[in-house]
Amino acid sequence: MSKSLALCCLGLLAALSGVCTAADISIIPKPQQLQVDKGSYVLDARTTIVAPGDARAREIASFLREAIRERTGIRLSRGKSAHAIVLRRDPSVQGDEAYRLSVTTRHVTISAATDKGLFWGVQTLRQLLPLRHAARANIPALHIEDAPSFPWRGVMLDAGRHFYPVSFIEKQLDVLSYNKIDIFHWHLTEDQGWRIAIERYPALTEMGAWRIEADGSRYGGFYTQQQIRDIVEYARRRNITVIPEIEMPGHSTAALAAYPQLSCTRQPLQVPITWGVFKDVYCVGDEATFTFLQHVLDEVIDLFPAPYVHIGGDEVPKDRWKACDSCQQLMHAQGLADEEGLQSYFIRRIQTYLAGKQRTLIGWDEILEGGADKNAIVEIWRGEAEGRKALASGHRIINAGPYYLDTPTAELGVKKIYASDPRQGYADAPAGQFLGAEAPLWSEYATPLNAESKLYPRVLAFAEITWNDGPRDYADFQRRLQAQYPWLDARQVNYGAEEQNLADFHVAPDPQGGWQLQATRNLADLVFRYTIDGSAPGEGSPAFTDTLAIRHAGTLQVTPFRHGRAMDLPTRFTLLDNLASGKPITYAQPPSPRYSGSPGALDDGLLGSNNLHDGQWIGWEGGDLDASIDLRQTTSLRSIAVNFIQQSGSWVLPPRSVTFYVSADGQHWSQLDTKTPRIDAGDARTLVQRIEFASAVPISARYVRVKAENYGPLPTDSPGAGHRAWLFSDEIMLQ
Repeated sequence: MSKSLALCCLGLLAALSGVCTAADISIIPKPQQLQVDKGSYVLDARTTIVAPGDARAREIASFLREAIRERTGIRLSRGKSAHAIVLRRDPSVQGDEAYRLSVTTRHVTISAATDKGLFWGVQTLRQLLPLRHAARANIPALHIEDAPSFPWRGVMLDAGRHFYPVSFIEKQLDVLSYNKIDIFHWHLTEDQGWRIAIERYPALTEMGAWRIEADGSRYGGFYTQQQIRDIVEYARRRNITVIPEIEMPGHSTAALAAYPQLSCTRQPLQVPITWGVFKDVYCVGDEATFTFLQHVLDEVIDLFPAPYVHIGGDEVPKDRWKACDSCQQLMHAQGLADEEGLQSYFIRRIQTYLAGKQRTLIGWDEILEGGADKNAIVEIWRGEAEGRKALASGHRIINAGPYYLDTPTAELGVKKIYASDPRQGYADAPAGQFLGAEAPLWSEYATPLNAESKLYPRVLAFAEITWNDGPRDYADFQRRLQAQYPWLDARQVNYGAEEQNLADFHVAPDPQGGWQLQATRNLADLVFRYTIDGSAPGEGSPAFTDTLAIRHAGTLQVTPFRHGRAMDLPTRFTLLDNLASGKPITYAQPPSPRYSGSPGALDDGLLGSNNLHDGQWIGWEGGDLDASIDLRQTTSLRSIAVNFIQQSGSWVLPPRSVTFYVSADGQHWSQLDTKTPRIDAGDARTLVQRIEFASAVPISARYVRVKAENYGPLPTDSPGAGHRAWLFSDEIMLQ
């Protein structure tokens, strides 16, 4: 008998006998106190819901009634009956979100001192219901006393880089609320897109919400003010507070593309199509900047009743401020020592304005640069040192750094999240200063197609540890997690694997010619569909399981499907005919172990994308590329080319020079040429540059050598100033 079948049989026997144990209860997050009693309460059409007469209590009762109908098919009676689920307010239940749930054979009672507690009790009751339609449903008799360990249990979604439709947002709010996440941090503006309609400044969405992609297509979208009100209301009914993030003074290129007069250069800008940190920021020395931002914030505050507004404040290059006369004049007039002081001036001024509107400012930990008023809440992403600095200055903090869900699941899986402590490093924080934690999903590579596989099931582990910081039992959590998957399936949530990426692909030259694609499925029921013409695979595209042979160069795209739905963005492989493919390659200096790729990754006939982490790029930290290829026989060559990538925000720059050599014996080398790449270290875009030597006359050689000299120390005005640059290459191409 299989393990799953045995568990089902045991559960059925327990239900039939009326005996239930704690091991049969699969609530996430785990309640603080749970006592299982004998018997069960029988839910059927005679059951009614009794609730206080105020509007919110009636709303919660209506929510429960609909949830029971959806999950069990049972339509509860609206008349009076002694057979009732009772919602009641009880001041003896201590805690703003605390509740008590009592189930006996005769009644179900949810007690709480607050509306929040009542609603969380309802969500717990939902998880006790069977996930099947029938005339009756048994609810196990038990007693729960529950309250969260932390008041801030947040998930952030970045809608700036990729746009998520309203239906997607509401679907996530359903899942988050089901697991008692109480904060939805909505990142609404970014360099690559402005997503919130501001009536006073229509160009923000007419221009700033859209970008022209590399293929010429127009991409983007925004939320109308009515849509935002609807989402905020949808979240409120589910006990979730929506916190808007309006980025400033950096990460604001989309706004500056719409209103270039707010930048220091006042030059036209385009909404970027690449990721990174961009030099153009709001001009701190121009009073019009603050007039604009105050008008924007007025409309934001009108849409979001939450007591907080997040203003970002992270990754602000100071280049434009240093070259701006009005900014320098302001700096001297205010007696500020440097441009970090200008950032502090900016943050404090916005904070003062928000305080006047009864709103508390939240910012990423860079708002500490130059100093910020202690009433600001600091969201920590750069590590414990920043958090301790914020606490020492009297700030309240939110711990986000350990829970970045754009991190590949293979590096940050369910088990690692479950084993973590949200308060790690801050156990001695003064009372009230540690609010809780947040799990951000940045969307450079997350879209409505694959975001859920990055969110879930990891968010369920995060929900558990932020609600209940008591003793951990991973085996017990695993059991409860498995019981959640049928509900996620019923909601058509495209969740991913627990400890591995959804799928992994490896392409290598085939000794028989062409290439072989090896695919690893980390969910058992995945199906891979592919195309070889560069188009996106669809449900009708050919499928394979583990291995696929590709005989000709071209563009291969592979997408994992599950239940007939695409689960991820296509993985793209650009295959090219390369005389070096599969030939031995040696390095004078080995690449960094973190970015060493597979053996022969620089001559496997595969081109890297503009994603530094796609597995095709090989990196040297502060070192040179010096690679030699043995073609195994004398070969006629007309060109030697190599690709390099620039991502200055990640300390990655092209080489100072590239020199090409050939040899007949691998000992004595003839230099063919030296090329000098174009480098603008201040360009924050992700750029791929091909450096090539070409000869009109064929050159005969058995060995080819490429040497690329590292850029060296990063410029003083760039991220990582003073550190030696990274050097990344993806393929040495011989034709």
